Amino acid sequence: MAAQISRGFRDISLSFVRHPVTNDITVLKNEDAIKKSVINLVRTVINERFFNPLLGTTIGSSLFELVDDDSFDFLEDEIEVLLRNFEPRVEVTRVFTQSQVDNNGVFVQIEYDIIGLPLPTQEIEFLLQPTRV
Repeated sequence: MAAQISRGFRDISLSFVRHPVTNDITVLKNEDAIKKSVINLVRTVINERFFNPLLGTTIGSSLFELVDDDSFDFLEDEIEVLLRNFEPRVEVTRVFTQSQVDNNGVFVQIEYDIIGLPLPTQEIEFLLQPTRV
């Protein structure tokens, strides 16, 4: 099977910052658009989106629970399934989570390949923290 070449990806920036020249909303392209989409999906709480109640994770509620190795395995699996089901532009290669007790959060690292674009493996790292700290 030959490698599939994709057209570029574009999403609007959710910061709603105006482009200085065109005065339109700024646009995220290719790997930046996908990166933002992946982060938004992981931070979405189940039932938060009205027309797709299955989209999201339980990570937000697990930030207040006592953690052990099994709970982090569950979070990693949950993120991988979420991205497989709701972000068809990526193929996840690795998900890693780690407790950040000092920061009251969970460190998340996701590695993925963008399907159809000849780019190296992408990596995202961010800290999930409860909004009520």
